Amino acid sequence: MKYTKTNIPEVILIEPKVFGDDRGYFIETFRCDIFEQNTGIQTTFVQDNESRSSHGVLRGLHYQLPPYAQSKLVRVIEGKVLDIAVDIRKGSPTFGQHVTVELSAENKHQLFIPRGFAHGFVVLSENAIFAYKVDNYYSPECDRGIQFDDPQLNINWKVEHQHLQLSEKDKTQAQLKDAPDLFDYEINLYA
Repeated sequence: MKYTKTNIPEVILIEPKVFGDDRGYFIETFRCDIFEQNTGIQTTFVQDNESRSSHGVLRGLHYQLPPYAQSKLVRVIEGKVLDIAVDIRKGSPTFGQHVTVELSAENKHQLFIPRGFAHGFVVLSENAIFAYKVDNYYSPECDRGIQFDDPQLNINWKVEHQHLQLSEKDKTQAQLKDAPDLFDYEINLYA
């Protein structure tokens, strides 16, 4: 696997080795010891999630507060998405900046997003199956979000606004400047 730090170094792009022939392919999507050797990050994933969405579905920008903050390892099994991670650590030199990565069944790339980041994606293909590992359990009481089209973030979602499909919750999230619950820069990103 190839591990590459993005423009926000805590967010890591992972490109697995694909072994294929005329019968199909095989990839190792996660191996703890190799992940730790290449990232220096010790984490224990405790829950796997999967969603299926159609073109234009935008999920995000979501995060969970402590004590249920989550790191995520995300990938696409079918289709293609534009994946976004936004630094929401107050005092961070990259506060409010984001990483944009195209994840697809074809490229098989993965993105590691640590705690202290809001996360979202939009489906670019007809349909997409999105899978992710998290290192903490889902907690509705700690669930928060940032407005997907916040002008301060200036995210190009690559889908015209009128074609986006959002949940009622995601239509009414706060802008970053008004979000009451963010992270401090000193947060332990991986514990």
